[in-house]
Amino acid sequence: MDRSLEMATFVAVVDAGSFVRAADALRVSKAAVSRHVDALEQRLGVRLLQRTTRRLSLTEEGRLFYQRARDILGAMDDAEAEAGSRMHTPSGLVRVNAPVSFGILHLATLWGDFLEAYPQIDLDITLNDRVVDLVDEGYDLAVRISSLPDSSLISRKLAHTEMLLCASPGYLARHGAPAHPRELGKHPVLAYTNLAGRDEWRFFGPDGESVVKTARVRVYSNNGDTCRALALRDGGIILQPSFMIDQDIREGRLIRLMPEYRSIALGIYAVYPSRKQLPLKVRSLIDFLSEAFRAPPWQTD
Repeated sequence: MDRSLEMATFVAVVDAGSFVRAADALRVSKAAVSRHVDALEQRLGVRLLQRTTRRLSLTEEGRLFYQRARDILGAMDDAEAEAGSRMHTPSGLVRVNAPVSFGILHLATLWGDFLEAYPQIDLDITLNDRVVDLVDEGYDLAVRISSLPDSSLISRKLAHTEMLLCASPGYLARHGAPAHPRELGKHPVLAYTNLAGRDEWRFFGPDGESVVKTARVRVYSNNGDTCRALALRDGGIILQPSFMIDQDIREGRLIRLMPEYRSIALGIYAVYPSRKQLPLKVRSLIDFLSEAFRAPPWQTD
């Protein structure tokens, strides 16, 4: 049986949430969908889906396989679309959405190079930190920073950023530095409200996982630059992405705390609504961003 067909059927089932809806989307019978998924599980020797009369759920193996399968199928579609579009010149308006801090720090300096490379493309750039609806709001592309991309959209990973725990030298001189995540409860923190679990910070270290309740939050802000600015004024401890504070650390304005305890890493993705007949102007921007962030300046690894 065609391995790519099995893979595509499995992904369709997960995306649709049922065998029946997947069969409708693929325009095949439910029996054919079940046959392809069963053959895939038998060939792999693992169960990918837990089935009950009411719902489907992914096993751990199924979740990992689903992410890889989407990437593989996407790469196949991208290769075919790219081959069919090389005869045309990219042109027209591209509407882009990106987070505020990342857009200012790391995208603003790239737009001039992009426009110079593609003189027939125009850009409409919006910066905000809310998750926009690409289809309803008419965006061609968004840059998003998250642990996993939105499964309802198509994405290409551009880079990653690690959340780093930091404080200023002045703060540490007065209050001392925590030696273990559990000591953070004694320190004032400056918390970013858009971070998942904003009152709980998660770390992985020599003694395993630690989940810390940030008991002394002095400031909540939905803008990371505000937290950074207060930290630079000795205001407290922050947990912020490396793309924002790496230069502060390298130049000594901030000190990284407990480097043996790593916090979460986030992917930086270019996301777009559909890969089917993707306009060359959008593909050109995705390729440009992918190349621009091949070696990110903030990379800590």
